[in-house]
Amino acid sequence: MTNARPLRADAQRNRARVLAAAEWVFAERGTATSTEEVARAAGVGVGTVFRHFPSKEALLQALVVQRLARVAADAREHATSPNAGAAFFDFFAATVRGSATKLELVDALAELGIHPDDAVAPIAEEVTEALAALLQQAQRAGSVRRDVDVRDVIALLAGASQARRYAPDDRPLDVILDGLRAPSAH
Repeated sequence: MTNARPLRADAQRNRARVLAAAEWVFAERGTATSTEEVARAAGVGVGTVFRHFPSKEALLQALVVQRLARVAADAREHATSPNAGAAFFDFFAATVRGSATKLELVDALAELGIHPDDAVAPIAEEVTEALAALLQQAQRAGSVRRDVDVRDVIALLAGASQARRYAPDDRPLDVILDGLRAPSAH
């Protein structure tokens, strides 16, 4: 919603229910699922879905932003760990393993002619900052190579996430994680 006024409590609950239902429905049945099915799963009328998300594209964008907000929060949480190296590698692996639905959402936006960068612009800086802090802590701890920067990590996360489509086991992920380790950490 682009309205600057805060949503009423019941409207906030409905919006959250729609997003949760859409995330589940799209994960189970794919992003071609209708907004009517999302409304049914949320226990609301289709009008409620469209009141919060004027189009399916807007709903998909909101889901991508929500997912990335979770990634940023997860990176910040991992950054509080006393074991910075383990926290970085745990975060990286968990993010890649949980990426299948996010990739489907991004693919669906692309099919609709919406560039994924446009959909994530509001949250991209927050994700980058949280990830950079986590990376820097792991580098200071001597766990991650010093020549790796946050753009490298983002590219490797994206590539490793795509690789899961073709090799669902952890072998490609393990190769990437091994390549990120500082020489002294091998």
